[in-house]
Amino acid sequence: MNNAALNELHTLRDLLRYAVSRFNAAQLSFGHGSDNAWDEAVYLLLHVLHLPLDTLEPFLDARLTTEEKKRCLEIVERRLDERVPAAYLTGEAWLQGHRFAVDPRVIVPRSPISELLVEALQPWIADPDEVDYVLDLCTGSGCLAILAALAFPNAQVDAVDLSEHALEVADLNIEQFGLDGRVATHRSDLFDQLPQCLYQLIVCNPPYVNDHSMESLPPEYRHEPTMALAGGDDGMEIVRRLLRDAPRFLDEGGVLVLEIGNEYENFVNAFPELEPVWLSTANTEDQILMLTREQLAS
Repeated sequence: MNNAALNELHTLRDLLRYAVSRFNAAQLSFGHGSDNAWDEAVYLLLHVLHLPLDTLEPFLDARLTTEEKKRCLEIVERRLDERVPAAYLTGEAWLQGHRFAVDPRVIVPRSPISELLVEALQPWIADPDEVDYVLDLCTGSGCLAILAALAFPNAQVDAVDLSEHALEVADLNIEQFGLDGRVATHRSDLFDQLPQCLYQLIVCNPPYVNDHSMESLPPEYRHEPTMALAGGDDGMEIVRRLLRDAPRFLDEGGVLVLEIGNEYENFVNAFPELEPVWLSTANTEDQILMLTREQLAS
């Protein structure tokens, strides 16, 4: 504990300035819910103080008690010393306005597929009410499966992961959202142990980070499960299996929505015969693709 900081910092504004300076000086890596030191500091301190995460201004000049300052400084020091994502310090991550429980058993929810799901993948899916079965492969925390259940109110959603530990977190989130009856988890290596079913929609945020990129990941990302990130030599190891087997599980007219992160060139090189639709989000242009059952089957 920095006793000088404890004695000399008095308001939330003081603590925020201190945290941002420390985060910048340490050259922390962001990308697990925020992309800069200010937003990260605001989130962590408001969380510790049990204040609304979207309401900062009224509290900036509020003086903190000694105990509150201690708790704030402790989480700032942990973020600096341990170099873990903020979500692992708070036990939660926010995606599209929804709170998900997270811990190091799962990667921190951040998939831009979430932006497409809250819009029910329109116009690609004409009527969300007519979607009966959705599959979320590599579900991790279950966040995309849950968002799919909210977007397609009549759908049964299957959430699949190879990691038993990840599915424990997914089950917790499914219960917290009251979706036990509509979202079911399955332990399976992609489709291998999954009961046969025809889905109108399959979404997947698979491990896709290529070997070279894995070697240079910042410390924050190294705290996440390796099996949820590593995609082999060109990042396409899991994707190849996925595209090979997906047609057997897609209904006629069904679509696959797949995230590949920064692996656009590797994807194009691996699958030159495919002509997917590239789906744009607020911050991505070539990281999410859509393929129909007919394209995959051919």
